[in-house]
Amino acid sequence: MLEVHQFPCLSDNYGYLLHDPASGETVCIDTPDAEEYLKQAAAKGWQITQIWNTHWHPDHAGGNGAIKAATGCTITAPEDDAGKIAGVDRRVDQGDTVRIGDCTAQVLDVGGHTLGHCAYWLPEAHVAFVGDSVFALGCGRMFEGTAPQFWESLQRIKALPAETLLYCAHEYTAANARFALHADPDNAELAAYAEDVARARAAGMPTVPARLGRELLTNPFLRADDPALQARWGGHDAVATFAALREAKNTF
Repeated sequence: MLEVHQFPCLSDNYGYLLHDPASGETVCIDTPDAEEYLKQAAAKGWQITQIWNTHWHPDHAGGNGAIKAATGCTITAPEDDAGKIAGVDRRVDQGDTVRIGDCTAQVLDVGGHTLGHCAYWLPEAHVAFVGDSVFALGCGRMFEGTAPQFWESLQRIKALPAETLLYCAHEYTAANARFALHADPDNAELAAYAEDVARARAAGMPTVPARLGRELLTNPFLRADDPALQARWGGHDAVATFAALREAKNTF
């Protein structure tokens, strides 16, 4: 049984250590803060053996060099982003797999936030590490990709089993909930979710991971193919509606 150790780092990032007790392997999912990752691994008594990067942004790959120097770990990164990431040993793309012990993770191309952004889905564990591609009640800014690319990427996430836990990289859910309620004000499931988020944050609790099944009912960016949202946002199809929602969120 794999273990996920989640901890806050930087201003609003989450760090993740994925540990396999059987093999003793430990994977860093991204490396926003090398010192904190090394500290957390030491506190757990875990030896870091790998890094799986989701994309090149410094708050995701900035700690690669220091962690590799300290541990000798190997680094896996997405093909199209790897040229901007330090210390990469293996480049991966859609359809590739990576392993921790006897467990296999499937690499998903979820480009849009960056061109090469990838996610790591572990079917047996029912978890996916999605970086900044999708958030609880939101999605990443479209810095490098296009709306058609990003929407196609979100289809890959939407196609995962509903029970999948999405481990996204930031605690943005309260702000995302405010926009989601603006975008989709008649969604009763969303209203209930927003109340749960407010209670959790008031208690100092994380809102991540997010269960995909709930996101499919409430996250406006995953629902750009819904006729009611298309009508509200003037999109003639899912891509146009997604683009309109993303642009609106940029200035909300």
